[in-house]
Order: sequence, then structure tokens, then C-alpha cells
Amino acid sequence: MRYRKPKYYSDFQCIAGSCPDTCCAGWQIVIDEESLEKYGKIKSDFGTRLLNSIDWYQGIFEQYNRRCSFLNEENLCDIYQELGSEALCQTCRQYPRHVEEFEDLREYSLSLSCPEAARIMLSAKEKTEFEETEDLVEENEEDYQDFDLLLFDRLEEARELIFTVIQNRSLDLTKRMGILLRFSFEIQEALDRGELFELELEECLEDILKREEKGSFKARFRNMKAMADDLKKLEVLLEDWGKELENLQAQLYDRDEENYAMIRKSFGEILHKSGREQDWDIWGEQILVFFVYTYFCGAVYDDMIYTKAVLSVFSLLWIREILLERWYIRGEDPKLETVCRAAWEYAREIEHSDENLNLLEEIFNGSALYKPENFLPGLTI
Repeated sequence: MRYRKPKYYSDFQCIAGSCPDTCCAGWQIVIDEESLEKYGKIKSDFGTRLLNSIDWYQGIFEQYNRRCSFLNEENLCDIYQELGSEALCQTCRQYPRHVEEFEDLREYSLSLSCPEAARIMLSAKEKTEFEETEDLVEENEEDYQDFDLLLFDRLEEARELIFTVIQNRSLDLTKRMGILLRFSFEIQEALDRGELFELELEECLEDILKREEKGSFKARFRNMKAMADDLKKLEVLLEDWGKELENLQAQLYDRDEENYAMIRKSFGEILHKSGREQDWDIWGEQILVFFVYTYFCGAVYDDMIYTKAVLSVFSLLWIREILLERWYIRGEDPKLETVCRAAWEYAREIEHSDENLNLLEEIFNGSALYKPENFLPGLTI
């Protein structure tokens, strides 16, 4: 079995009460069977509380005001304090650690939705690197009878090439996003035609690198306004997110294109004067690498390659759009702390709802807006 993880993976340690938010509110926490059985056997006053504070039919913790029933006023876990870390359910022990399972490979990552994980990812100035280990453990072949190993190998190869582009700091970040989309679209088209294994990936990428994509504020405004309508179709997990979408709509899109262009131009000047242009690009690069690493090879299970690339670019655009709105309305300085907050708040709404992720992929796959000829002109930043 092979194991892959970003080098920063082992740097994570929960900061508990020092965290600016809590991972125990806003979404349901599923309890594994072993932990449920353990909780049901505890004989004490706390055992009675466990009995009354778990939805035993669904296997989840009850919530009060969208907070886990065991989350106390200090945003700390009463199960941890009463019974120790070994009593935590699998979800609570693992988060924000995440694993994607493939035949003979496990890929580990940290969830961007965790404030501390986001800080670790985005504070890194160096390019993200991955480390791989291997042992003699063999996968149960019956679990992966339908796994297309040839397709997965092709996806891994393509992703490595994508990483070289995303992390090529001699290229403008807008161009890097455009290449990611074009390249993924070509791969998707080849797969749909049944010609993926005949496609010369490196030659295809070289051809795309030579292309010049033209963007405009007009296309950016048109696209963001349309994408805002798509965001409104998603399930809202936290009330503040609904208010965020309302603010974005009112402050950025309900006015005309000229006003939007003026806001973006002023924001760019602020980045330039503060000397944060390079940091801004590095933060964007790290976000793209995270989404590509986490989702791209998952296309082996659904054949939806291009939508994984769109999700990566879409996510970066919206995290930046949130920062733009907060600077314009609240005067928030575009520094690491505010970038991290925008990133993990966005990720909590998107990544922690399978319903939202699936709906977004349906939208990306079915809407003409996200085809390269329409989507790319709106990447201008």
C-alpha cells in the first residue's frame, strides 16, 4: 500500500479553545458504530447525558442552536474533558485530517475548513510538496473490482503536470488558472471520445501554454453575477453564510459593471501599495493546489474530470470575491488572517455538504457558463 500526504500534514495540532471558531457547530457529526456501542455502555450521570443527547437512530449527536450537544460555552468538548481523547468518535478524532481511498493508495490531506489547517496551508511561502511512503499491506481486491487502474494512472500523470503549472510562479496566476481549465477540458474531451490513452499529455499541455487568453472586467462581472445565482442554489449550513451571499449580491453585483471594475481596481491598488501582491498570488496558488490534490483524481469514480478543475478555480474566485467585499464594506485588510478566514468559511459551506458538492458538479457539467470559451474570459484579476 502507498500513502501520500503534503509535507505540512504532520504539522497540524488542534488549538482547541484558541481556535477562532469551532468544528462542532453548523453540521451534523456522524458517530461510528464502535463509538456508539461504547457510549451506550457508560454507566454514570454522564452516561445518562450521552443517552439523551444522541440521535441513536441516525447515529449523530443532537444539536442545540446548530451546536453539538457536547460543545460547552468555552467551545470545548465535554466528552473529551469527561472521558478523555480515546472516547472521541472517529469523526472527531480525525478532523480535519481527510483521506481519499484508491486501489493500493491512500491520499491524506488537511481540510481547508479548519482555521488552523487553513493557516498552516496558506502561511507557507514555499511550494507545496508531497511525500510518499509504502508498506507491504495489501488491499482487498474485492473492494475495488470496478476500479479503473489505467484511468487512475492517467489522472495521476495529468495532475502532476497540473501541479507544475499551478506552481510555476513565472506565470501570471490568471494564466495558470486558465491552463488548468483548458488542459482538464482537453482530457475530459479525450475521455468522452474514448481516446484518453492516445492523448499525449505533455504535448497537449505545451500547446495550451502557447495560447493567449483574453479577459475583461465585463466578462468577470457577468460571470461572477451568474455564479452568485448558482451559489444561492446550494444548501446554507450557517446563517452567516447566507448573509455573506446577500452582501456580495448587494455590494458587488446589484450595481453596474463600471462600479464593479472601480472596486476591483481600487483593491488591486491596495495590494500593490501594501506590497502584498506576491503573497496574494502565493495564497491563490496554495488554494488551487489544495483543491486539485483533494478532488482531481476522484474523477476515477465518476469520469468527471473537468468539473474537478472548475471547482478548484471557482473556489479560488469566490474566496477572493469574499475578501474583495469585506475590504470594500468593512475595510478588512487583505492579510493572511483575513484570507484564512474567508477560505475556511467558504470551505465549510462547500466541502462539508455532499449535497452542495454534487449539485455544483451538476451545474458545472450542465451550464454553458462553465465551458472554457465562456468561463476563461472572466478570470481576469
